[in-house]
Amino acid sequence: MSTSSPEAVKKLLENMQTDLRSLSMECKKKFPPVKEAAESGIVKIKTIAARKTDILAALKENSSEVVQPFLMGCGTKEPKITQLCLAAIQRLMSHEVVSEAAAGNIINMLWQLMENGLEELKLLQTVLVLLTTNTVVHDEVLSKAIVLCFRLHFTKDNITNNTAAATVRQVVTVVFERMVAEDERFKGIAEQPPPVQGNTNRRSVSTLRPSAKDAYMLFQDLCQLVNADAPYWLVGMTEMTRTFGLELLESVLNDFPGVFLQHQEFSFLLKERVCPLVIKLFSPNIKFRQGTGAAAPPAPVEKPYFPICMRLLRVVSVLIKHFYSLLVTECEIFLSLLVKFLDGEKPQWLRAVAVESVHRLCVQPHLLCSFCQSYDMKQHSTKVFRDIVNALGSFIQSLFIVPNAGNAAAVSAPAGGLGSGTQGTAQAVPGTGGGGGTLTTQAAFEYRGTWIPLMTVSVQGSAKATYLEMLDKVEPPSIPEGYAMSVAFSALLDLVRGITSLIERELTAEEEAAAEFRETHPEQEWKPEPGAHLVWEEMVNASWCGLLAALSLLLDASTDEAATENILKAEMTLASLCGRLGLVTPRDAFITAICKASLPPHYALTVLSSNTSNLSSKAYSIQGQSVQIISPSSESHQQVVAVGQPLTAQPQGTVVLTAKNIQCMRTLLNLAHCHGAVLGTSWQLVLATLQHLVWILGLKPAMGGALKPGRAVEGPSTVLTTAVMTDLPIISNILSRLFESSQYLDDVSLHHLINALCSLSLEAMEMAYGNNKEPSLFAVAKLLETGLVNMDRIEILWRPLTGHLLEVCQHPNSRMREWGAEALTALIKAGLSYKHDPPLAQNQRLQLLLLNPLKELSNVLHADIRQKQLECVLQILQSQGDSLGPGWPLVLGVIGAIRNDQGESLIRTAFQCLQLVVTDFLPTMPCTCLQIVVDVAGSFGLQNQELNISLTSIGLLWNISDYFFQRGEAITQELEREEEALQKQALEKGETLNRPFHPAPPFDCLWLCLYAKLGELCVDPRPAVRKSAGQTLFSTIAAHGTLLQQPTWHIVVWKVLFQLLDCVRTSSTTADKEKIESGGGNILIHHSRDTAEKQWAETWVLTLAGVARIFNTRRYLLQQLGDFFEAWEVLLNHIQSAALSKNNEVSLAALKSFQEILQIVTPVKDSDKAGDALAAMGVPPVLIDPLSASGPGRPLVRSDSLVERLTRYNGAELQAPPPGEESALEDSTLWWSAWNTWYRAGTESTRPPSGLAEKLAFIPSQPFLTALIQIFPALYQHIKANFSMDDLKKLGVILHGAVSVPISSDASPFILPSYTEATLTSLQEAVLTALDVLQKAICVGPENLQVMYPAIFEQLLLFVEFSCKPPQYGRVETKHVANAKYNQAEWVALNYVPFAERSLEVVVDLYHKTACHKAVINEKVLQNIIKTLRMPLGLKYACPSESTWKLAVSSLLKVLSIGLPVARQHASSGKFDTMWPELANAFEDFLFTKSAPPDNLSIQEFQQNESIDVEVVQLISTEILPFANFIPKDFVGQIMTMLNKGSIHSQAPSFTEAEIDVRMREDFSKVCFETLLQFSFSNKVSTPQEGYISRMALSVLLKRAQDVLRRYVEDEQLSGRCPLPRQQVTEIIFVLKAISTLMDSLKKTQPENVDGNTWAQVIALYPTLVECITCSSSEVSAALKEALGPFKDFMQPPVSKVQNGES
Repeated sequence: MSTSSPEAVKKLLENMQTDLRSLSMECKKKFPPVKEAAESGIVKIKTIAARKTDILAALKENSSEVVQPFLMGCGTKEPKITQLCLAAIQRLMSHEVVSEAAAGNIINMLWQLMENGLEELKLLQTVLVLLTTNTVVHDEVLSKAIVLCFRLHFTKDNITNNTAAATVRQVVTVVFERMVAEDERFKGIAEQPPPVQGNTNRRSVSTLRPSAKDAYMLFQDLCQLVNADAPYWLVGMTEMTRTFGLELLESVLNDFPGVFLQHQEFSFLLKERVCPLVIKLFSPNIKFRQGTGAAAPPAPVEKPYFPICMRLLRVVSVLIKHFYSLLVTECEIFLSLLVKFLDGEKPQWLRAVAVESVHRLCVQPHLLCSFCQSYDMKQHSTKVFRDIVNALGSFIQSLFIVPNAGNAAAVSAPAGGLGSGTQGTAQAVPGTGGGGGTLTTQAAFEYRGTWIPLMTVSVQGSAKATYLEMLDKVEPPSIPEGYAMSVAFSALLDLVRGITSLIERELTAEEEAAAEFRETHPEQEWKPEPGAHLVWEEMVNASWCGLLAALSLLLDASTDEAATENILKAEMTLASLCGRLGLVTPRDAFITAICKASLPPHYALTVLSSNTSNLSSKAYSIQGQSVQIISPSSESHQQVVAVGQPLTAQPQGTVVLTAKNIQCMRTLLNLAHCHGAVLGTSWQLVLATLQHLVWILGLKPAMGGALKPGRAVEGPSTVLTTAVMTDLPIISNILSRLFESSQYLDDVSLHHLINALCSLSLEAMEMAYGNNKEPSLFAVAKLLETGLVNMDRIEILWRPLTGHLLEVCQHPNSRMREWGAEALTALIKAGLSYKHDPPLAQNQRLQLLLLNPLKELSNVLHADIRQKQLECVLQILQSQGDSLGPGWPLVLGVIGAIRNDQGESLIRTAFQCLQLVVTDFLPTMPCTCLQIVVDVAGSFGLQNQELNISLTSIGLLWNISDYFFQRGEAITQELEREEEALQKQALEKGETLNRPFHPAPPFDCLWLCLYAKLGELCVDPRPAVRKSAGQTLFSTIAAHGTLLQQPTWHIVVWKVLFQLLDCVRTSSTTADKEKIESGGGNILIHHSRDTAEKQWAETWVLTLAGVARIFNTRRYLLQQLGDFFEAWEVLLNHIQSAALSKNNEVSLAALKSFQEILQIVTPVKDSDKAGDALAAMGVPPVLIDPLSASGPGRPLVRSDSLVERLTRYNGAELQAPPPGEESALEDSTLWWSAWNTWYRAGTESTRPPSGLAEKLAFIPSQPFLTALIQIFPALYQHIKANFSMDDLKKLGVILHGAVSVPISSDASPFILPSYTEATLTSLQEAVLTALDVLQKAICVGPENLQVMYPAIFEQLLLFVEFSCKPPQYGRVETKHVANAKYNQAEWVALNYVPFAERSLEVVVDLYHKTACHKAVINEKVLQNIIKTLRMPLGLKYACPSESTWKLAVSSLLKVLSIGLPVARQHASSGKFDTMWPELANAFEDFLFTKSAPPDNLSIQEFQQNESIDVEVVQLISTEILPFANFIPKDFVGQIMTMLNKGSIHSQAPSFTEAEIDVRMREDFSKVCFETLLQFSFSNKVSTPQEGYISRMALSVLLKRAQDVLRRYVEDEQLSGRCPLPRQQVTEIIFVLKAISTLMDSLKKTQPENVDGNTWAQVIALYPTLVECITCSSSEVSAALKEALGPFKDFMQPPVSKVQNGES
C-alpha cells in the first residue's frame, strides 16, 4: 500500500495522534512542556486532517511543529520516551513528510543522543531511514549524520561497532547513489563545464550540483583519512582505521565507477589522491625481502602488513579494472608492483594474494588486451603484458624448485630463464629426475622429485579468491601446499582461455563482416582495420614464450588426466590461434610441444628437433641423434601402455609409450581435426609425429588408406596393453576422421596438408632405400585418404598428389611401390566414378587431369606397377568405359605402352583391356580415338613376347576395319566436324594442320592408318604374323576399299602397298639362309620353310599376289589416278624382282601375279564352273595367290564368296569399266611397260651362268619358265601393233634361252616323261605356242609385219637343230637322264628331239603358207631351211633319234615341193643363187650318208629307208631336172654326178652275204640310173646347154662302168684262186646291173634323143663284158648274164639313118 494513498494517509494521521497521545501520557508528570507540545501537536494534526486535500504536503510544511514534540521527548534522555519518539520520527520519515529544517533538527537531536551514548542502535537506524527515504539531508547536515555513524563505529560495544560499520557503508553508498540519481535527472540539460583551473590541490567544487558536491566532499575526506590527514568536510571525526578507509574506498570505486569517469572533479581525485596514496602505502611491501638476514640495512624497514597489503591489492584490482583508461601510467606502476610481489623472495602470503590478484586480471581478457595496447605496443614502455605472463610462468617454475636458503642460484636461475622469454625450453635441462614419486590418486604435479598437489580453487573463468577475501584477518594466514600452484595454474588456463576466446570472437566477427561486405560489394576488396590485428598479434607474440614454457613444464609434471587435458587444450587453442593469426613460429612451437609430449622421451625426430626453437644448428640426422626434449625427467609416475619399435632406418631397441603419450596423441589428432585449416606448414610436424606413433603402435594401412591395427607378426617387439588395445580402433578411427575432415579445409590449407604428407612420404622413401625392411606407409595411405574425401575439388590437389605417388611407384622397395600404385589407382578410379559438378562428360580438362597419372605410370619399369596400372584400366573400362570421352587417348595410350622387355603376363593383361575396348567400346569413344585404337592394336601385333597375342591382335584389326565399314557415315561426319574445328584453330595460330596422310579426308586417313599398321605387321620377323597380317591387309582393302575416296587410293598404292613390297623385297633378299632347327622339338618345320629365306619367300609371294590382285580388281579406279602409269611401272618392277628371285616359289608366284595383272586367266577346270558364271557377267575371275591354292599346280579361281560379294557391293568389288568403253588396259604404254618387264625378266632368268660360279649357279625351274613363256601370247595380243623386229629378236633370245635350261635331277621325274616316250614338256609347248601366236598375228596382220617371217623361221630352225645338237646352258654339265641320280643336285638335259621335230613341222607348215612372201624370198628362208636340214639329213643314222632324219627328209620334200617353183620363178633375180649349192650338198649328204645303218636294222626297215631315198631321187627327177634351164649349170652338174654316183653306189662293207642282194639299194641305183638316163635322152631338151649336161652325164657314167669292169677283170686274173674282196665283187655287180639298167633306159628313149657317141660308148662296153665271163663268182655271173642280155637289140641295125644328138 502506497504511503500516499488515502488509506495510508488516514492511517498515518491516526498513528500520529496515537503517538502524540502516548507521549503526552508519558510526560504528563515528569515533563509537562513535552506534554503540552504533544497536545498542541494533536490539535495541529487534526487541523491538517480537516483540510481534506493535500494532507501530506501540509504535514511536510508544518513538519517542524509536528516533529517538535518528539524532539523534546528525545531530549528527556528517558529511554522509554526516547524509543517512542524515535519510532514516531522514523514513521514520519518513512512517509517523507520531513522538511529540511526539521531534518536538521532531528540530526542535531541524534548527535546529542550519540554524545550521551544513548540508544546507539536506534540512532543508527534512524539516520539510515532519514538518509535513505529522501534527499532533504545534505551538506553540513549530511556530513554531521555521517560523522555520527563513524563515531558510533568506534564505541566499546562490538555490536554497535559492527552495525555502525554497516551503516557507514550504506550511507556512503546512499550518498553516491543520490549523485547518480541527480545525474540522471539532469541528463538532458547540456551544461558547459567550467574551464579547468590551475592544478591546485583542492579543486573548486562550486561547479558541482548539491548531491555531487556531497559525494565529492565525502570521497575527498575518505582519502584524507586513509592518508592519516584531517578531513575537510567530516568535521568532528575522532578516530579512523586505514583498513576501514581502504574498504570504503574500494567499495565506492567498485560500485560507482561511472561517477569518476564522467566527472572531471572526481577523475582528478583519483589521479591526485587515490593513486599516490596506494603507491605510498605499498612501499613497505616493495622494500621488504625475506631472508636477508644479517645483511639488513641500518635503517629500520617497515614490515608488510597483511590486512593493508591485501586491501591495497583489492583497491588496485578495482582501479585497474574500472579506471584503467584514466590511469594508464599509474596502472603501469601497479602492474609492475604486482609482478614484483610474485617474486620468490616475498613472503608466501604475499605471493598468494598477488597471484590471486593476477588471477583476477587473467579472467578479464579485454583488460589484458588494453595492457598490451597501452604498454607492450608503445616504444620505451614496460612490456607489462609480457611481464605478467612471464611472471606467472616464473612463479610456477619457482614452485618446483625446492627453496634453499644458501643457494641463491636455485632461486634466480629459472626466473632469469623466463625473463628472457626467447626460448621455451630453457628451464628444462635434460637430467634423470626424482625418485620418490609414488602413484597417488590426488591430482598433482611432480617434477624432479618435487610433488605439488593440485586443488580446486575456483570455477573456470572466475577468479574466486580466498586470501583477498580474508578481511577479518590481521595476521598473515598460513598457505597450504599447492594453493599457489593451483591458483597460478587456473590463472594460466584462464589467461589462455580468455585471450583466445576474445581474439577468436573478434576474428569470427571480422570474418562475418567480410563475408557480408563481399555479398554487398562483390567487386570491392575487404580491408580490415589493421589496428586490431596488430594488437592480437602483439598479445600472442608477447605471451607465447612464457605460456609455452609454463605449459610445457606443467604438461611434463602433470600426473592428473584432467589437468593434462586442460594443459593440452590450452596448448591446442594457442596453436590454433597463432595459426589463425598467421604467426608461424609460435604456432609451430606449441604444436612441437604437443608432438614431443606424444612421443616417448628422448625420441629422435628431426622435424621436431629443428623446430623446437631457432637453434643455431638445424642439422640433426634422424638416426641416433638425441635432441633436447621437454619431457625427459618425470616418467617414474607414468603408466606405460605400449612398447614398440621406433621408426628409424637402422634397427634400434624398443621405445615405451605412456598413457600420457596416448592422451597427447589424441590431442594432436584433435588439433589436426578441428584446426587443420590453420596448421599450414606445421602439418609436417603433426603428421611426422603421428606417423611415428602409428608405427610404434603397429597400425598398418588397409583398403582406402585407413590404418588398422596390424597383425602381431609384423612387429614382434610391439607390446600393447589391453587399455591401449581398446583405444586403437578409436585412434585409427580418429585418424581416418582427421583426413576425412580435410574436406572442410580451404584450398591453401589442403595444399599444406598434401605437401606435408608428400615430404613425410619422401622421408619414408629415403629410409626404405637399400634395405628390405617394412617401410612406413603412413603418408601414402593418408594421401590416398585425403584425395578420396576431397574429390569435389580434386583439381587443386591432383597434381602434387599424383606427382608424388608416381615417384613412390618407382621406389625399389616393393611394398612401398605397391602401396603407391594402390593409392594412385584407387584415386583415379574414385575420381572417375565421383559425381563431379559439372559432370566429367562436360569437364574434359578434369577428366584428362584424372587420367594423366595413369598414363605416367607407363614410364615405370617395375612390372608389378604396370600390372596394377593395367588392372586399374580394366576396372575403369568395366565401370566407366561408356563415359571416358576425351580420356580415351590416355587410356589407349596406357594399354598400348607395352614393350618387349615386359613379361608375357603384362602384355596379356594389356591385351585383355584392348579386346574389351574393341568388342564393347568402339561406338562410345570419340572417332578421333579410333586411329589410336588401330595403333595400339598394331603395337600388340608387333610385340614379340607372345605369338598368339600378335595373331589375335591382327584379328582385332580386322574387327576394327569391319566396324569402320559399318559405321562409315557416322564416323565420317564426326571426323569432318573435328577436322573443321582443327583447321580453324590451325588457321588462327597460323600453323598448318599436321596429321598423318594429311591431304586425304579424315575418314580415309583412318583407313590409311589401319593399312599402314597392317603393312608394318606384314614385315614382322615372325612368319605366322606376316602371313596373317598380309591376308588381313589385302582382305580389308578388298572388302572395304570402296569406301575410300579416289585420291586416297593414290596414298594406298604408294605409301602402303609399294612401301610394303619394298620392305618385303629387301627383307627377302637379305634373309638368312641358315637352316632353322625345328623349334623346341615339338614343332616340325616343313623342309620348304626351314630357313628364314624360305619363310620370307612365302611372305613375298603373299604380298605380291595381294598387291597384284588389288591392281586387277581396282584397275578401273586406279587408272583414273594421274600416276597410274608410274604405279604400273613400279608394280612391274616388283614383279620383275620377284621373278628374278633365286627362289623358285617366289619367281613362279611373281609370274602368276604378272598374269593376273595382265588379266590372263589360267584355264579353269570343269569343276570350277562358278568362274564361267562370272565370266558371263563380264567379270574376269580373280586369281588367289598360288600358295593358298590346292597344290603345286595352277591356282584355282576364287569362286566362293565372289558372287555373293558382287551382289553385296553392286559390282564395286571389281569395278568393271562402264559399257561402251574399251577395256581400260588397252592403253598401249602400259602393255609396252609390261612387255619390257617380261623381256627383262626373261632375259635375266634365261641367261646362262658365266664364269666360275657355275657350281652354285641358280637355274630357273621348268614351271617358272613355262609360266614366263605362257605370258607372252596374251601380252603380245596387246602390243602387236608396234611389235618390231627388234622385239622379235629379243623374244627369240628368251625362247632359246628358256628351252636350253636343264632340269634339276630331283624335279626330272615330274617333268620328263619316261625316257622311251617322246613328248614335249609344257615349256616346249609354250615356246611353240608363242611362236605360233606370232605367226598367226603376222598372217592376219598388215603387210609390214611380214618381214618378221624370216626371223620366225630362223628361230624355229634353231630349235630344229636341237634334234642333232642339244643346246648348252653355259658351262653347266648335264647328264643324260638315265644316268642322273635323283637325290643329287645334278642337272639333267632334256630330250629335245620331240621339240625339234615339232618345230620342224611348224617350219614346214609355215613355209607352206609363206613361201611366196617377199620377205621369205629375200631373206633366203628356203636356203636356211635346207641348210638346217642338212644336219639331220647328213647324220642320218647317227641322229639321236631315228625319227629325226625321216622327218627331215619328208619335210625337205614338202618344202622343196613348195619352194622350188618359187625359186624357179625368181631365178633371174639371183635371190636363190646361193640356195642351189646348199640343196645339192643336202642331197649329197643324205643320199650318200657317212653313217652306217645300225647293226640291228631289219630287212623291212632297210627297204623302207631305201624307199625314202628313192623318193628323193624322184623329187629330183620331177621337180629339178625337168626345169634345168632355170637352174644353174653347176647345180645340174652336181645332181648328175650324184645320180651317177647313186646308180653305181657300192654298198656298205658290213653286209652279210645273205643280205647282200637286199642291202645293195638296187632300187635306188635303178632309179638314179633311170633318172640319169631319162634326162640324158630327154627329147624335151629346151636348150643346147641342157642337152650337153645330159650327154656329159651319160658319158661319165659309161666311162665309169668301163673302168670298173676292166679293173675287175685285171684283179681277178691276178688273184688266182683267192676270191676278190667282197667290196669289189659288190661293186662289179652294181656296175653290171647299172649297165643292164642303162640298156633298158636306152631302149625306152626315143632313138633321136640318144647321141651317137653314147651308142658308141655302149657298144664299146661289150668286149669288156665278154671278158668278164671268166669270173668265178656266181653272183657276178648272174649279173653278167643280165647285162649281156640286152645287147641282142644291137644285133640288127637301126631303122633310122638320122644322126643323133646334132640337129
